[in-house]
Amino acid sequence: MDWQRFDALLTRVRPHRERLGLVLDLAVVAVSWQFTYLFRLGFERWFSARPGYDGAVLAGVLVVYAAALLALRVPKGIWRFSGFGEVKRLALACLGAGLVCATGVLMLHLHGVPRAVLALHPLFTLMLLAMMRLSYRMTYEHMRGRISGSAQEQRRALIMGAGDAGRLLVAGIQHSQGWAVVGFLDDAPAKQGGRVAGVPVLGPLTQAREQALVHGITHVIVAMPSASAAARRRALELAGQAGLPVLTVPSSDELLSGRSVNQVRDIEPEDLLGREPVELDEGGIRECLNGKVVLITGAGGSIGSELCRQVARYGPSKIVLYELSELALYTIEQELGEKFPHLPLVRLIGDVKDLQQLRFVFRKYRPQIVFHAAAYKHVPLMEEENAWAALRNNTLGTYHACLAAAESGAERFVLISTDKAVNPTNVMGATKRAAELVVSHMAGQGGSTKFMAVRFGNVLGSSGSVIPKFKEQIARGGPVTVTHPDITRYFMTIPEAARLVVQAAAIGESGQVFVLDMGEPVKIVDLARDMIRLTGHSLHQIRVEFTGLRPGEKLYEELLADGDRTLATPFAALRLAQLGAAGDAATGAVIVQWLPAQGATAEPALGDSELRALLKQWLPEYAPAQRR
Repeated sequence: MDWQRFDALLTRVRPHRERLGLVLDLAVVAVSWQFTYLFRLGFERWFSARPGYDGAVLAGVLVVYAAALLALRVPKGIWRFSGFGEVKRLALACLGAGLVCATGVLMLHLHGVPRAVLALHPLFTLMLLAMMRLSYRMTYEHMRGRISGSAQEQRRALIMGAGDAGRLLVAGIQHSQGWAVVGFLDDAPAKQGGRVAGVPVLGPLTQAREQALVHGITHVIVAMPSASAAARRRALELAGQAGLPVLTVPSSDELLSGRSVNQVRDIEPEDLLGREPVELDEGGIRECLNGKVVLITGAGGSIGSELCRQVARYGPSKIVLYELSELALYTIEQELGEKFPHLPLVRLIGDVKDLQQLRFVFRKYRPQIVFHAAAYKHVPLMEEENAWAALRNNTLGTYHACLAAAESGAERFVLISTDKAVNPTNVMGATKRAAELVVSHMAGQGGSTKFMAVRFGNVLGSSGSVIPKFKEQIARGGPVTVTHPDITRYFMTIPEAARLVVQAAAIGESGQVFVLDMGEPVKIVDLARDMIRLTGHSLHQIRVEFTGLRPGEKLYEELLADGDRTLATPFAALRLAQLGAAGDAATGAVIVQWLPAQGATAEPALGDSELRALLKQWLPEYAPAQRR
């Protein structure tokens, strides 16, 4: 038997499963009526001894059984999952219908219908209905075993996108890896009603929920890697309405990096952003980095490690990895060693607060390009009991790195800054704004090193961000905690941010502050709800819980202060900030005069309140949140 044809037949009739199931059940009721007469009267008399009104009685019996089956939702049952629960529903339906039929016949004084037929018919009907479902389940499991080598129920996939990626996906996973592709959805009218790789195109993308219900789909796969970001976002929203786990094929960038189209993966938050790929001046970046010694502070952090990956692509002569965390340093050097085996790496445990060590490292390795990513960035953690540590690491550490770079004659120094430095309301943002002023001061000293800063918002999946936290909470079954229903944030992916930082380093001039185009702000609660839905859960199963704003936290972030504006660069996602405060360099000089004395000891020279007062003196725009 051609089991694949049989599977295709089942797929075609599945949209009519409930109606067909009811018809088959009523046919069994009718056959059982005949068997009961045969059992009671024997072959010689099972027709001749019947009353003339037997046909009308059977019609009434069929109506009663149909009502009982529908009332107990028996036609909605899926036969391949039939078990004891299904048999219980059938027994209740047969018992109820049998009692109604027997009562009706007796009340109408239809004495030509044998009493034994009325008593035995429900039992025969129950036996045949259960046997029919058991036979189907056995046949179905045998079919699955012949097709895929396993009798276990497969994951039934509905693919959104009937293009080349969908076709290759079917070739890669159909009847293997535990997958059975039931159909495609595609908005192209020419494809609808046709077949791709032998699989039918069932309708447009808007029918995702309907087709998933009809065909017993277990997973929806979005296979549209070459579509626009907006089109992929729409497809994900429609897929999420099906209430099933949603997967996707690798993006165009992932395919270029070597991933296969049939390596389906879970939906990541970056898939939800709907951002177009960043276009870079690859030639200009290569000219800036190729053959150069590049030093990256905070090399094992979220941004620092991605900078390492991006820089390594352009053929530097050496990368100096400067990192305080032994584990983070080990992790990134192992990854780089595997992906770029011929790239020399210098792996250094180091602290940017240690000026003597930095000077030694810069004198020894003479880096030409410096990316300064070392920072404390967790807002609530820095706000309480750690304000002094934030100032020393974020501001003093930046000054030390700038000083060492200038003394060693580095060509370019790039500070990784943050949108929290704009009109800061927390210590972390204020110390990063002070770091920007230090860079502005150093740029005005007339040395050969070009000092610049790049400012951007939240990056998806970075350490301490909400995304890993949401994933963990969803995996535990919730609740997912959000601080405030109206809180918004700008987001971009870590690779996108790192690529733009590298681009800024290639085109930047001394004293410039670049602002990354973060797109539209995203409501955190909407992001949380989307993540819940795309894992196949409802908002009733995993609820969102609001916990209140944390210390120093804003409802929304800004990339520019009110008096600032930006100029366009040749790259749409990269803007050049024109900062309104003419005294930035002068304020930076004041900060630089105060900082050196604070590097000698980690013991706080100021309490938290005194430190906030000092930051307020330096930064008039700093507005500390009210302490509770």
